Amino acid sequence: MSVIPLVFTSGWASGINAYAVVLLLGLFGATGVSDEVPAALQRTDVLIVAGVLFLCEAVADKIPYVDSVWDTAHTVIRPVTGAVIAALLAGESGSLPELAAGAIGGSTALMSHLVKAGTRMAVNTSPEPFSNVGMSIAEDLGVAGVITFAIFNPVAAAVIAAVLLVFGIVTVLFLASRIRRFLRRRAQRREEKRLAGTGGHWPPD
Repeated sequence: MSVIPLVFTSGWASGINAYAVVLLLGLFGATGVSDEVPAALQRTDVLIVAGVLFLCEAVADKIPYVDSVWDTAHTVIRPVTGAVIAALLAGESGSLPELAAGAIGGSTALMSHLVKAGTRMAVNTSPEPFSNVGMSIAEDLGVAGVITFAIFNPVAAAVIAAVLLVFGIVTVLFLASRIRRFLRRRAQRREEKRLAGTGGHWPPD
């Protein structure tokens, strides 16, 4: 059961930036910093793909509205990545069945992804772009810091990840009205595009 803290932490981080988790864990394993990283994550091709996708996310994640589109596209990718990483970690340690580890990692990744996506929707109701950049940098630094800490102290890192997850859920609930405003704006823009494409007009007031 000793792998559970690392599984939970990697799941939380995958829900925010799955490519960063794969890249960091792979580099820690390839450089000999940790013996717990599965060989599959240390492969050169995996590291290259993760690095390229991480750079793509680093750009997309800082552009208003593009970040929400990116999040929507990753609603499946992040939880699946979290589940796969968790299963690999469990298989490497031999202390937790891969199926159970995948469930923990995947569900945790899904929750943190929903928190991230919801927070970004709320941030996108603000007209200036600086909040998006600040949020993105904070998320990247948070993922890097917690994953690095987890390699050396997995239990403490898991506690931090759990606190951040709970805090994120509470924040999203607090920002629910702004999230609804974002969704209304997006629906209105889609309707405007649809009407523009069909040559229609908005009904008179």
